[in-house]
Amino acid sequence: MATAMAASAAERAVLEEEFRWLLHAEVHAVLRQLQDILKEASLRFTLPGPSTEGPAKQENFILGSCGTDQVKGVLTLQGDALSQADVNLKMPRNNQLLHFAFREDKQWKLQQIQDARNHVSQAIYLLANRDESYQFKTGAEVLKLMDAVMLQLTRARNRLTTPATLTLPEIAASGLTRMFAPTLPSDLLVNVYINLNKLCLTVYQLHTLQPTSTKRLEVSHVHKVECVIPWLNDALVYFTVSLQLCQQLKDKISVFSSYWSSRPF
Repeated sequence: MATAMAASAAERAVLEEEFRWLLHAEVHAVLRQLQDILKEASLRFTLPGPSTEGPAKQENFILGSCGTDQVKGVLTLQGDALSQADVNLKMPRNNQLLHFAFREDKQWKLQQIQDARNHVSQAIYLLANRDESYQFKTGAEVLKLMDAVMLQLTRARNRLTTPATLTLPEIAASGLTRMFAPTLPSDLLVNVYINLNKLCLTVYQLHTLQPTSTKRLEVSHVHKVECVIPWLNDALVYFTVSLQLCQQLKDKISVFSSYWSSRPF
């Protein structure tokens, strides 16, 4: 009996020592790794030019689709804004070619990119508040931090992977359609958004329904073209790696749950 109790005490002492090392050393090592990864992700969003003090560089993306040549476009992305857009549309009915572009004084903010970047910045801020000098006293404290960081990273990823589903009236009211010159025909709507690592342009052709219909307009054709944005792909990979690191640390902490719930270290 005494031998068993001694063995149990010795085992507990070993576990407590391992947990003390985890709280005081490994946690901070993981936090440093997370900060490094997320700073890389943040750099992808800021896209500095030759001078880090200058504006974000402009990148041109040629949008196309292997299934159709009805729409072709070149969109210029500058940070989280479209600074230029040049779109050609071949009308299905008569093959008439329409060309429209952004007015020179216009830019269109891509809120998805801006929001994702803000969530990454918030995750970095949470981690920076727990620097090397900070001593974690309980495992619960670490879990709380990891949950907060994971929430920001999940929100950042979701803003890119789950674009908002807009109704036709919402697209019409967004203002994007009014940014083009010449003015778009009344039976055309345009939407630009991010889906995963792609910049997408969708053109809706509408036709007017009979007065007896409950709907005034209906979509007759939808044309979608897209292009991969390499740095968005990088950012999504960084989000995935960071979330995995957070979960792995949570799992290690949870192994010792019966100890850290009862005493600090």
